[in-house]
Amino acid sequence: MHHYRRRFLLRSFQLADLIILILSFAAATLVVHRELGVVSLEKFLAIRISLKNAILFSGLLLMWHIIFSMSGLYYSKRLSSGWLEFSDILKATTLGTVALYLASLVFNIILITPVFLLVFWLMSTFLMVLSRFFIRFVLGRIRRYGRNLRNLLIVGTNADAIKFARRLIERPELGYEIVGFVDERWRSGDAHHIQEEYPLISMDELDAYIRDNVVDEVIICLPVQDYYKVYNQIIDLCVEQGIIVRLVADLFFISLAKSRIEQFGEDTFISLYTGNMNSGALMVKRILDVALSSILLVALSPVFLVVAITIKITSPGPVFFIQERVGINKRLFRLYKFRTMVPNAEQMQKDLERFNEASGPVFKIKNDPRITPIGKFLRKSSIDELPQLLNVLKGDMSLVGPRPLPVRDYREFDQRWFNRRFSVRPGITGLWQISGRSDIPFEQWIEMDLKYIDQWSLGLDFLILLKTIPAVLKGRGAA
Repeated sequence: MHHYRRRFLLRSFQLADLIILILSFAAATLVVHRELGVVSLEKFLAIRISLKNAILFSGLLLMWHIIFSMSGLYYSKRLSSGWLEFSDILKATTLGTVALYLASLVFNIILITPVFLLVFWLMSTFLMVLSRFFIRFVLGRIRRYGRNLRNLLIVGTNADAIKFARRLIERPELGYEIVGFVDERWRSGDAHHIQEEYPLISMDELDAYIRDNVVDEVIICLPVQDYYKVYNQIIDLCVEQGIIVRLVADLFFISLAKSRIEQFGEDTFISLYTGNMNSGALMVKRILDVALSSILLVALSPVFLVVAITIKITSPGPVFFIQERVGINKRLFRLYKFRTMVPNAEQMQKDLERFNEASGPVFKIKNDPRITPIGKFLRKSSIDELPQLLNVLKGDMSLVGPRPLPVRDYREFDQRWFNRRFSVRPGITGLWQISGRSDIPFEQWIEMDLKYIDQWSLGLDFLILLKTIPAVLKGRGAA
């Protein structure tokens, strides 16, 4: 019965999400309806209701359902934070809105305007977040009264296992009932209360215990280097009986890394990674990069022409400065900028190294003698960065990401952990750009890059892009 109840709840969540999307679509339609100035809403809807549109809308609902499922909205969130669930919802609704926009281009849906997409995205995100947090609240209350519980067996009695058990005991709203611990003896000296309340099951008795008792999940809190064979035995035993097995990542993997299970043919892999591997969200990021860079290149073409002419008139040499930079996973690419220095600036740098004012491997001089008069203005206003939109369009860079470093700076790295900043595409702007730029010490700069990688989301990118505008206008930290 428990299995059927879970399936019923899952189907209810999926149906509720589709209803939210329909309501969001209807709200966006009403807004556009008012903009179009149609006299009668009934007539407006009647004109557009047809078999073709019904099939198209059904296809959109199916596509949204697939996107939401792939975004992990229907996985158990008992041990996940509310903020992580919010992040999953934001990814799902953003992908759903992008899918709606692409459908409007393919099928020439006039109704779907930028205003429609904005209202749909805001409405669907708000209602989805509201529904999920309401569900969390209701389920938390139900679990506190002893309903909707999952029986959990903890393997290990070391300090980590006891700490984890206490956290679960302190949060009854998560709905976990600890049924016992598995080990040969109690190993933690600070677990007297737990020893009195929960049974200790030996490894030899585990098979019989699972067979004769209700166990929904097993969590292993043992250091893998000492219990490799035990891990294999317990995982095989639980998988055979359809019991969920969880491993504490800090004991099994490098604590910094995230992990996920992937299948290739008959082989199963555990992939360790940092940052974000959500292919759907990364695809949206790339689509936005291409779309926005294309629009900006066209819109700013008069600025490109004026700057190019000004550089040519005021200083001998090429219009663009092209330099090899270190990109994603240390791939080298040619970065484009408007030239702000004299043509032989790179050769002159060797003689100026002793005047370097920046910390770490980067090279900065506030009053760099190589900068041309027009170059000072271009740097202060960040106009010299605009040609990097071409790099974004090519795929070498993104609009938002860590700044691409010259090969010279990369070779001066003296810490291995710096290199993790190369695990994503570099960007024109980022946390560094909106937080002081050249005024920030190098190690803090790197830490901000890693913070961006670890916390990346489409919402964070939008926030950085919005904050970049005032940062550029103020010119704070520009060099």
